Amino acid sequence: MGIPNAKLTYQTAGESHGPGLVATILGVPAGLTIDTDVINRELARRQGGYGRGGRQKLETDTIEIMTGVRRGKSIGAPITFIVKNRDSRLDDLERTPPVHRPRPGHADLSGSIKWLTTDCRETLERASARETAARVAATCVGRLILKEIFDVEVFGFVRSILDARTDVEVTFEKLDALRAERDESDTYTLDPETTESQRDIIRQAKIDKDTVGGDVECHVFNCPPGVGTSMNWYDKLDARIAYAVMGIQAFKAVQIGLGAQCSKRLGSQVHDPIHYDASKINEPSLGFVRTSNNAGGTEGGMTNGQPVVVTGTMKPIATLLQGLPSVDLNTKQPEHSQYERSDVCAVSAASVVMENVVAFEVASAFIEKFGGDSIIETRANYEAFLDVARTLPLEQRGDASPDSVIA
Repeated sequence: MGIPNAKLTYQTAGESHGPGLVATILGVPAGLTIDTDVINRELARRQGGYGRGGRQKLETDTIEIMTGVRRGKSIGAPITFIVKNRDSRLDDLERTPPVHRPRPGHADLSGSIKWLTTDCRETLERASARETAARVAATCVGRLILKEIFDVEVFGFVRSILDARTDVEVTFEKLDALRAERDESDTYTLDPETTESQRDIIRQAKIDKDTVGGDVECHVFNCPPGVGTSMNWYDKLDARIAYAVMGIQAFKAVQIGLGAQCSKRLGSQVHDPIHYDASKINEPSLGFVRTSNNAGGTEGGMTNGQPVVVTGTMKPIATLLQGLPSVDLNTKQPEHSQYERSDVCAVSAASVVMENVVAFEVASAFIEKFGGDSIIETRANYEAFLDVARTLPLEQRGDASPDSVIA
């Protein structure tokens, strides 16, 4: 979900082997094109990537719109999607038996104790990353909002799997070429050599009955300064992004810009110098340009006109073919953890999830700032803000009369 009390929010429901996964989105302005092709394409990408398990061969994830859309456009009401599960067998005890041997690294043990049961099944069914099918469907609406109303572009990819890392630089000017390269890659990375190295790592992990994780990265282009706030800690945009990313299954770290590397540099090597270039006044930066983007596009909880850059770290999948030392919750005797059909590597899929949840949080912050019941009103509010921002300092608060602001 989005941050509580935010105008644009969502919720998912459903279990891994239940009838389907449901998403409800609140706060979408009327008139937005709900492009099901875009949403279904993101769902297909979430199912892809080298190292995925057998479940992806059973499912063909697409959305069915149930509420809030008429003739392809939002009507201002809550929007509800369902992604149906072909592998629906939650009540079949033979095909979906109780799980008494919890997997280290998964929610199994903690959930069983929390809900006072020795059967991990109910916990793992909801904690499963299968839930992210609904989450991608919901948060992709944020991507649609950013693109149609604000002309903001979002791009996510795999930066590394284990120690196989791409060093390709990501810029807005190269965005089309980078998307094409990513979409050609089996691991959703940005160059063929890294793709092959990552494939080799995943292939060996499968042979060893092990799993691997990695880092995924997301860039948000064309954000003007001032989206988000420094006034409340829970409304800071970077905090909201971090909250959303850490809510993705198996994510253990999130960084904005340089992130943890900031502690290894002096301030003069971290902070991005500000320059003004009048020729760029009509660009999203409003003419305030930087020679670096170590801040990752946010300062003080707000966008600063540079691309927002987020890195998330996904741990290796907790379900190993070889199992790990555990106990039987009924007997308390040593056992190996129980196996549930799973992936060897889901970093590629995770990059799709992160790309869309980041887009949604940025979209939510845009909607809060610029408001409006329809996309026409919201876009007008946005353009009016940019017009005034470009004419500072004449229209600074308290420095001009209302007539001069209108003029």
